[in-house]
Amino acid sequence: MPRPAQGNSPLKKAADATLGLGVLFRSGLAPFPRVDDGVRSLLAVRRYGPFVGAVRHAARRHGGKTALVDERGELSYRELDELSNALSTAWRGRGIGAGSVLAALCRDHRGLVITMLAAGKTGARLVLMNTGFGARQLAEVAARENVAALVYDQEFAGLLAETDPGLERYLSWVDDPADRDTIGAAVPLTDLIDGTAREAGPPPAKPGGFVLLTSGTTGTPKGAPRDRTSALASAQFLDRIPMRRGDTVYLAAPIFHGTGLSQFVLAFALGCKVVVHRRFDPEVALATLERHHCHVLVVVPTMLQRIVDVAEVHSGRFSTDALRIVFAAGSSLSPDLCRRTADVFGEVLYNLYGSTEVAVVTVATPEDLRRAPGTAGRPPVTCRVALYDDEGKQITDPGRTGRVFAASGLSFAGYTDGATKETVDGLLATGDVGHFDTDGLLFIDGRDDDMIVSGGENVFPLEVENVLVERDDVVEAAVLGVPDEKFGQRLKAFVVLADDASLGEEEVKAYVKENLARYKVPREVVFLEALPRNATGKVLRRTLLDH
Repeated sequence: MPRPAQGNSPLKKAADATLGLGVLFRSGLAPFPRVDDGVRSLLAVRRYGPFVGAVRHAARRHGGKTALVDERGELSYRELDELSNALSTAWRGRGIGAGSVLAALCRDHRGLVITMLAAGKTGARLVLMNTGFGARQLAEVAARENVAALVYDQEFAGLLAETDPGLERYLSWVDDPADRDTIGAAVPLTDLIDGTAREAGPPPAKPGGFVLLTSGTTGTPKGAPRDRTSALASAQFLDRIPMRRGDTVYLAAPIFHGTGLSQFVLAFALGCKVVVHRRFDPEVALATLERHHCHVLVVVPTMLQRIVDVAEVHSGRFSTDALRIVFAAGSSLSPDLCRRTADVFGEVLYNLYGSTEVAVVTVATPEDLRRAPGTAGRPPVTCRVALYDDEGKQITDPGRTGRVFAASGLSFAGYTDGATKETVDGLLATGDVGHFDTDGLLFIDGRDDDMIVSGGENVFPLEVENVLVERDDVVEAAVLGVPDEKFGQRLKAFVVLADDASLGEEEVKAYVKENLARYKVPREVVFLEALPRNATGKVLRRTLLDH
């Protein structure tokens, strides 16, 4: 049966803290029995925030151990700490400090990581921009967040046309130093770092923090602050996902996204080696898993699908024997993809359901996914989830759909523009609808605003999408509700076929009718070469409506 939401009483907080500490000890994150080491770690986190504190502690504890691997080689924890010391000193000399707002428009590489560390050491807030932004979105978000300085990769120089020319500009990654047109007046970070003392400066008056942006698939992206959080928040991941100290982690998900950022910070807190690439390629991903003997792969579902596609075609070509964890989050996982992943890699898939605002809601383990492919799982320690009907009454009956509300130690306190999410019983609305099964596993049925009423029947498009992608000749599918004069609304399906497939519109309709109720059959089917997606793989549904 579903576990009911519980209050946020002092007794509940104490119980959560006890359970959380147990998880941290088991994972190796809490340095028991080295109490002195633990105290130093907590002090570093208190002074600099979780990310900077973790790296400073790791630099002292692990020294020359490899922390990061990118296209330009390896960097140790000590090197990252010293390089970011130099950059923070240079920035303080330019007036950037506590209260300043920086923005980073960067792919995953050392320049972004050093920027994140240096911003935290100065006490500045760092807005992590989506690398899929257009020029107007970038300008709008920068203005709304009061950004004073922008750090970006040279390849994105063309997106700055509509951004305030008064912004200080810094280059985090330079592809062509001779291309003065794209460099312009921007200062490469390496120029600031070279020749600057690498000793640690004074800690900021207040730790800096990150601002994550919502996906913006249905409107302008909103800013969700991620400032100081409890160290126990790490227990939410480690309770159900067995990442351990010293693992090698291939971070394919972008760091600007909540999935990538959370696992990146956690990996550094555990003293792991993190491998990143600036661009995702499924074949390169498989080769990276083999070359570095990676224990953990962090992806968004569209990445996982592409990796599995390649692995199936090249069965036996890549060795992934060291892989213990495939961590997927960011959007729904179809039952079909869960089964295919198990066939390729074994039972190593962990499906995290969460949101930018709430962070962690539930986690599905390999055992959960074997029993119920596609499930979002159960809430880990310190997390709560409940379903409510349209009248605000809690739903506890298995199989009954309701709005999903949740809370965790990482839940935000409101958007940067002052708005917030609807709250019930101390839980935030996730914007999704779902149901529990008889075992208490959560299933997400779709977005709250995706549900349509067609001829008096409630229909969730995600259910139709999951049925379609089970076909071998369908690569991906998206289903939307559109206006209909007779039925109020109707379903419109967008389907991407496999190479050489010859599926027709009537065959798609007949297949859905064979597997679902008649009123769930799309009235229209559009075939596309690919679904439009943003940089984190989420389908751009507004763009689809133009077809």
